[in-house]
Amino acid sequence: MEPKRMYRSTKDRMIGGVCGGIGEYLEVDPTAIRVAYALLTLFTAFCGVILYPILWIIMPEKR
Repeated sequence: MEPKRMYRSTKDRMIGGVCGGIGEYLEVDPTAIRVAYALLTLFTAFCGVILYPILWIIMPEKR
């Protein structure tokens, strides 16, 4: 059995597909991930602004 891997989404993307990929991996609606990301960004002094580009770079795109 192959281990489950996290990829950026190619189908459900708004900018880079990071939130869509996390949603697919966790089997959760990507909209809920986007709302959680927005709240994280608002309440943690722009932590999300730094986190998203890092995830965009290190998460491979699903092929």
